[in-house]
Amino acid sequence: MSARYWEIAYPSWTGIKIYLGFTLFTVALAYVCPGPVLYGYKVPSLNGQRLAYHCNALWAWWITVATALALHFSGLFRLTQIIDNLGPIMTVAMIWSFLLAGAVYALTALWGKKHRASGNFIYDFFMGVCLNPRIGTLDLKMVTELRVPWPVLFFISLSCAFKQYEEIGYVTPESAFMVLAHWLYSNACNKGEECVMTSWDIFYELESWYLLFWNLAGVPFSYCYSSIYLLKNGPMNFSLGWNVMCYVLLVTGYYFWDTGNSQRNRFRMFWNNTLIKRNAFPQLPKSFIPNAKYLQTSHGNKLLIDGWYAYARKPHYTADLVMSLSWGLITGFGSFFPYFYLTFFTIVLVHRVGRDDARCARKYGADWDEYMRVVPWKFVPYVF
Repeated sequence: MSARYWEIAYPSWTGIKIYLGFTLFTVALAYVCPGPVLYGYKVPSLNGQRLAYHCNALWAWWITVATALALHFSGLFRLTQIIDNLGPIMTVAMIWSFLLAGAVYALTALWGKKHRASGNFIYDFFMGVCLNPRIGTLDLKMVTELRVPWPVLFFISLSCAFKQYEEIGYVTPESAFMVLAHWLYSNACNKGEECVMTSWDIFYELESWYLLFWNLAGVPFSYCYSSIYLLKNGPMNFSLGWNVMCYVLLVTGYYFWDTGNSQRNRFRMFWNNTLIKRNAFPQLPKSFIPNAKYLQTSHGNKLLIDGWYAYARKPHYTADLVMSLSWGLITGFGSFFPYFYLTFFTIVLVHRVGRDDARCARKYGADWDEYMRVVPWKFVPYVF
């Protein structure tokens, strides 16, 4: 087994050049691209300081896509090399996540700035001890959560589509579907970067091995199964009706996921005085709710009870699951392999909602009881 893994996934020089080349290019763009500078929540451990975030991911994303296409069509770097070297690239990503996690931990300990440390090395390495790792103006968490995993996932799917074109002379509707699906997700993450800086991941979660490993290696190399399956087992030759149904499911899920995330995050930004108007494509109707209704808590926070959040507490999770379901359905039912993401994601989200409810009940007390009375449904109104 180990010999087989080494044969198909050893960290080759080509894999190193592709993965680290992309990473270094991404970091360089993060420093030089134009974009608004916004401020996150007040950080208690920094005496209430609000950290600045240079939100230029959208420019970096489009420059990266344009550069990649130019390299591909000029022949300087064929994007099909990504799928041809996927095993080595994945292994490099795994090794890189360990090295980066080790560097973050070591430097944080060296500078005496451990945050919420338990004293147990294994636990602290796994869960993290650094809240706001930065290199100058570069916020490491923002880069590793948004700018690396989702573009890598998109380029894997694009590579599969180009490879399919080389092999059979055309790109099937199913493979084009996966390129669209991963483009929508990656584009949304980059166009809405300013919304992420007030999220729980950025504000509270520590930069840890598990976050770095999952973002740098887990997300791009486990969410791509449908694209790989379609390449290895296509063309699928599904009916027009089946493909149209999958596309409609994807676009519908995306609409509610994009607008749902925009509603809740722009609500936070409005009250944090960081809301700005952006024309990043696509800007969808109902992305922002003027004069949104909310429940004021004695803790000081406001709980949104308007827009999609008047009907369920986690509508963006529901929409995310609908999209993940479409990623499986577009492959048919020949294998569980493309449904891994849906299965894994369902377990993660259900568990996360349970943790969130328990944490918010402790934090808000009677106000949380009132919130659950006003919005009793978690995912789907009148169902669950």
